[in-house]
Amino acid sequence: MQMDWDVCLASELEDGPRERLMRLGPSALRVDELLACIMQSGNGKQNVYEIAQSLCRYLGDLDRLADLEVAELLAVPGIGPAKAVQIAAAVELGRRVARKPPGDKRQIRTAEDAAKYVMDRLRYLKKEHFVTLLLDTKHRVLAEDTSSVGSLDASIVHPREIFRRAIRISASSILCIHNHPSGDPSPSPEDIAVTKRLVEAGRVLGIEVLDHIVIGDGRFVSLRAEGYLNSIP
Repeated sequence: MQMDWDVCLASELEDGPRERLMRLGPSALRVDELLACIMQSGNGKQNVYEIAQSLCRYLGDLDRLADLEVAELLAVPGIGPAKAVQIAAAVELGRRVARKPPGDKRQIRTAEDAAKYVMDRLRYLKKEHFVTLLLDTKHRVLAEDTSSVGSLDASIVHPREIFRRAIRISASSILCIHNHPSGDPSPSPEDIAVTKRLVEAGRVLGIEVLDHIVIGDGRFVSLRAEGYLNSIP
């Protein structure tokens, strides 16, 4: 019979992570303790705290958790489908909370505003994510779309997909953002080609492409500031 994980940890801790979280708040817990709270129980061979520590060793760096797929979680000893789903759901919930605009719509006045809006969500991802911010006439965020995941090229980032929702919600302009997993935000020839194509499509549709921002590890590059949008005839 599987023991409650708090009992399993009684010899190591004065009280279990769940009790500590309730008493001190989640910020007081270590990463392995937070993972133990999410997974809730062990598997009969290991208590949940041991499984959480195995996951921490597998990750090496907490940043990897943001981009870890369910199949990879299943490779960690002690984690089955139920626990993998619990962890994946918790990570996705955190992502959605992070990208939800505040009650008053976020206004994007500068490239720096846009970079700050997405930096913590995009800088650690191991695949390229192309994000579009849909803005009203005052440059307030109406909605956000992730249009593609994977290597950026014109065949994947198609104007039809980028502008579809912008047309539907009557967005006045859009702001394109994508990350470079390498951490270096220097724009590639593909980045510039995609930007040119989107700017041209936006002109036809009457929806301005304000900028294309490339996110690196704590750094960003604005293609407008670099002159690439201004050079498009």
